[in-house]
Amino acid sequence: MARFDPYENNGGTCVAVAGADYCVVAADTRLSVGYSILTRDHSKIAQLADKCVLASSGFQGDIKALQKNLAAKELVYEHNHNKKMSCPAMAQLLSNTLYYKRFFPYYAFNVLGGLDNQGKGCVFSYDAVGSYERTGYSAQGTGAALMMPVLDNQLKSPSPLLLPARDAVTPLSESEAVDLVKDVFASATERDIYTGDRLEIVVINSSGTRREYIELRKD
Repeated sequence: MARFDPYENNGGTCVAVAGADYCVVAADTRLSVGYSILTRDHSKIAQLADKCVLASSGFQGDIKALQKNLAAKELVYEHNHNKKMSCPAMAQLLSNTLYYKRFFPYYAFNVLGGLDNQGKGCVFSYDAVGSYERTGYSAQGTGAALMMPVLDNQLKSPSPLLLPARDAVTPLSESEAVDLVKDVFASATERDIYTGDRLEIVVINSSGTRREYIELRKD
């Protein structure tokens, strides 16, 4: 007898790197089920506020529902407070939203990136039920296990257990961080069948937000 399963992993990988005055958020555009590619041009990155973007991997139905929910709450916040939500505030809202659904979770693995109130880059990494931490870099999705060792080796984020607390931002310049992200994706697409086609990179800095794309493996 067939068992109903409300979840499906549509694959893909998301990465974010925070610097002193910038944040780079990137994700591939492949959307697949098993060995079938549904589309090669699906963006996994959503702009939630002026200096805050969300990249998500997992079940696309839940991801869309989550993005819609967050966009509605951000709009209510904007009307009530007459200002856009900051990235750390959005990080807490996302955590609360995921935790509220913990008994039937959104099957979404999120990386939130942007600039904080001081203009510093910030990256927040989540599990499916809202537990999160602020880090200097993070990866989520099917290729995360391939990318994190490279990011750890190149960026060496300080332990959160160190006292006094050290700054989690990475020492790289903006262009170096973009190049590193391109390299880890080019590497992961060689081994992960769910990551590929095209890489979407969003760079957030004091000037605003810009996007760039590079081609990845198509097979």
